[in-house]
Amino acid sequence: MDFQTKISTRTSTPSPATSGTSAFDLQFLRSLFGVLMVVEIVLGCLVWALIADTYYQPYPSYGWVMFVAIFFWLVTVIIFGVYLLKLQAKLYMIPWPLVLLVFNVSAAVLYATAFFTSAASVEPFSWPHSPDYNRRASASFFAALVMIGYAVSACLSIRSWKAYRSSAGAGQATVPNHA
Repeated sequence: MDFQTKISTRTSTPSPATSGTSAFDLQFLRSLFGVLMVVEIVLGCLVWALIADTYYQPYPSYGWVMFVAIFFWLVTVIIFGVYLLKLQAKLYMIPWPLVLLVFNVSAAVLYATAFFTSAASVEPFSWPHSPDYNRRASASFFAALVMIGYAVSACLSIRSWKAYRSSAGAGQATVPNHA
């Protein structure tokens, strides 16, 4: 009986607030790259939601816009989750600056094609001032904004990739935290 009173069997796990680490990278959310990703996610969702709310199925041009919008929305959400949860530090063998560079440049280029396709297809496939016309015109506008967002992200990714490449060339294989 004396043994049980001297030994404490209480266990506890440190909370993120007391351990000094957080499960989420709040610094990433405050960075320009994080803010741009949130903007790309929100506006990209608007693009495909507006197109999906119209009768777009018979028009191949809108199928392309839907593919680009949904594909890059999903990939952006995944990359956002990777950075928000700090998984890029655990997956250090992946050259994240190069991955982000290729992703953002391709997203900007393909979103440019989606924007031009959507904008050129608004008038021929819609009656002016009809609900479909307004949704498709709005989707074209938001596609232009998303294209600009990915272009700015591509510029940031180029700068980050150059810094990564120069640090790796100097013998320091450190990866910048936020693209």
